Amino acid sequence: MGKWGDSTKKPQNPKTPKPNTIFFTFMKILIVDDEKELTEPLEQILAQEGYEVDIADNGRTGLELAQENNYDLLILDWMLPQQSGLQICQYLRNQGDTTPVLFLTAKDTIDDRVAGLDAGADDYLVKPFQLRELLARVRALLRRSPNFEASNSSKLKCADLELDSENQVAYRHGRTISLSAKEVQLLTLFMTHPGQLLTHEQIYQHLWSEGEQPNSNVVPALMRLLRRKIEAGGETPLINTVYGKGYRFGEN
Repeated sequence: MGKWGDSTKKPQNPKTPKPNTIFFTFMKILIVDDEKELTEPLEQILAQEGYEVDIADNGRTGLELAQENNYDLLILDWMLPQQSGLQICQYLRNQGDTTPVLFLTAKDTIDDRVAGLDAGADDYLVKPFQLRELLARVRALLRRSPNFEASNSSKLKCADLELDSENQVAYRHGRTISLSAKEVQLLTLFMTHPGQLLTHEQIYQHLWSEGEQPNSNVVPALMRLLRRKIEAGGETPLINTVYGKGYRFGEN
């Protein structure tokens, strides 16, 4: 496998593996780097691994995105137009932001590494690098994300709804709600991404593997059944339709 960060070496016809279900899907990663020869194939590979990826090609835009969105991991180049990755990392840490940060940079001296880690970075990878090492570091850093801890817990709570996925039941206002396996999957997805717009396609990909081809109306039907169960006592609706786009979970 070739080294990355070298613009002459790009992935050739990469395979599309099924997203790693231990992370579920939709772990969000921001890449801030001005090298398109790196960011375009890297975005493709990470998306194939099941992650949502945003790209910024300068430091100012990268910092704005980092402040406006709830990312699970930031991948920063050190040398960037307008604002350096080091400055971004220092600023976020001074603001109390604990999002894991991985530096990808050509700066490879010991002093550079120490400066990056002292600025608040969690890991440091020198260009060019091996793709499988990058992915291993990404997985390790994502395990520190609150979203990872939530999505791997069998018990979740959001608003006045509690979910026990191991026993396939939910609880709301003293009611015990029996759930199917698919309803547990769907509710877990919602409860680990409160307030986030989830598109029909994202939900479809999360619930079914590539080989499965359910009818196109299965997701709306499943949504109706789940709503009926968790709102049977007249409780506040939690699954909100964003017409033409998808669904958002949480109290309006």
